[in-house]
Amino acid sequence: MRQRRTALLAPLLTAVGALALSGCGGAGQLESSGATPTAVGPIHLWPGLAPATATPNDYGETDTEQVPGIKVTGGDVHRLIPVAVVQAEVKAHPNTYSGEDGLYDETVRQLATCKQKPAGCPVLKPYYRDLTGDGRDELILGIRMPDQNLAVRCYMPAKDGGLIRIMSTVDQIISVDLAGRDVILRSVATGMSGYEYRTAWSWDDHQQAMLPTRDEIVRNKPGGKHPAPTGAGQIPPSPKKKPPTASPSATPTADAP
Repeated sequence: MRQRRTALLAPLLTAVGALALSGCGGAGQLESSGATPTAVGPIHLWPGLAPATATPNDYGETDTEQVPGIKVTGGDVHRLIPVAVVQAEVKAHPNTYSGEDGLYDETVRQLATCKQKPAGCPVLKPYYRDLTGDGRDELILGIRMPDQNLAVRCYMPAKDGGLIRIMSTVDQIISVDLAGRDVILRSVATGMSGYEYRTAWSWDDHQQAMLPTRDEIVRNKPGGKHPAPTGAGQIPPSPKKKPPTASPSATPTADAP
């Protein structure tokens, strides 16, 4: 029986082999894509250079803070009043004009009139997204400030019912996007006409904070097309901060609530 099966398969295998060999000469034939570029591996520069002896600081170690006086009912940040969250931070850090807690005097004054003058409220429409991957939404706020600056802050519900700020930065923002669980900021590249900064903030489970995991300088293409963030991540310098000035209010970058 085995000899008979072998005899039957032999012509079939011969035909398949002939077809495979003739495939390069017929219609739809395989064609060479040319010579493969020679791979160039990474080169370690200055191999004799002694490494730094100081242990680098853990980036983002001071970027989180519990917002005093704010309780998150049922762990649902949708129930929070965004203006009240920002006002609670101002109350906890009065006369603070720089850093993660800093706001301009003009912005603080506008916060106090949000109920009476909602159109002039510096706190923009809130957005919600699960940034940490725990199945619960985080609160994302934008705060307009003078000189076309925008503060972007993100908050997560704490296990004890409180609210923790996990991201805070301020810059001259062109746009803010959500991509998956990343918050992507496009900002002005000062002194570099035709370019912009593109920074993707992502949740870091070790730090329990949003960190700028990808930072790049991108050329603005004609026609208003902007490529999506790409490339390996790197730790950028601390977000740029500017001292308060008496300049007029910023031009809105998004719709106010």
